[in-house]
Amino acid sequence: MKVLNRLSIFHFVLAALLVCGSATFTSCSDSNSDTEQQAPVKKDYFTQWNPCEALNALQAYVDDVTNPASPNFIKEEDRIATFDMDGTFVGELYPTYFEYNLLEYRVLDDPDYKDIAPTDVRETAMDIRNFVRNGQALPAHFDMKHARAAAKAYAGMTVAQFDAYVKRYAATQACGFTGMTYGESFYKPMLQVFDYLRDNGFTCYVVSGSDRFICRALVESIGIPANRVIGMDVKLRSTNQGTDEGVNYTMEKDEDLVRTDELIIKNLKTNKVLQITQEIGKVPVLSFGNSSGDCAMHNFCLSNPLRSEAFMLIADDDERDHANREKALNLATQWANNGYHVISMRDNFKTIYGEGVQKTAFAF
Repeated sequence: MKVLNRLSIFHFVLAALLVCGSATFTSCSDSNSDTEQQAPVKKDYFTQWNPCEALNALQAYVDDVTNPASPNFIKEEDRIATFDMDGTFVGELYPTYFEYNLLEYRVLDDPDYKDIAPTDVRETAMDIRNFVRNGQALPAHFDMKHARAAAKAYAGMTVAQFDAYVKRYAATQACGFTGMTYGESFYKPMLQVFDYLRDNGFTCYVVSGSDRFICRALVESIGIPANRVIGMDVKLRSTNQGTDEGVNYTMEKDEDLVRTDELIIKNLKTNKVLQITQEIGKVPVLSFGNSSGDCAMHNFCLSNPLRSEAFMLIADDDERDHANREKALNLATQWANNGYHVISMRDNFKTIYGEGVQKTAFAF
């Protein structure tokens, strides 16, 4: 009898514990449910920006075209954004383009090449040095003169060798600044634009006038895949191909790809549109640039029957960067008249290159 009483008490206590446990579990579940029903915290992508019309326009655009209920909704496969590189999200005022500085170094300072550089290549490098150090104007159509000289200056390098060469130079101190290498000279606010667009289903391409392989070497560190980079191109050949055309030659397993001195295309102005069409196969819906070399790409974008927008940066910050403010403000008026949104580096960017980077006098 005593045993039965003890068992009864045990069963009673056990049942009570189970009920309490169930109540506790239900209470926790209800609490979790309430938490899950709360609106998710919206990510602040633009911590490096000041409030501005251009940023408002970009966010309003993205909200519209990613909303399935909007008449302007764009499917993810058509959300193509194209970005110029130099002066759009990479510095170009130290005191000129990275690829110009690289050629100057290659031809005039690199002990492995400076004594064998051809005369015309040396002349082009001196044009850059005189521009940088003496303020001497570059010759007319210098972009093409530089492209041909650069093709010659790096001919014979394998693709891997050239990539390593670019990265070694990119690791050196950026002229005119402390606390930053060339390879770190990204506009921090523009990197946030890349993140924002990626998270909203856009595919971002770099479409630059600079050498495609220079661009690839620079943007690798910010997560842009090599197959989303379009730029100036030279012909490649396999190691033992010689003068044979590729259609008549079969590359062997132990061969590398080598740069030649034959320029294919300088990717500026309408050439950007041609290359976008050939390589992407779609008209972009967003376009970002900073110069007249990007107007054709912008106009191509704005011709898209899908809703589209174009943005131009102006280098108007002469305190944190080496800018010509008067020129930049004149360009701002021109870009606005063209129907482009204008981004002011001085007014819209909380920082340009990040904390710890200081503008200095040029030291050569």
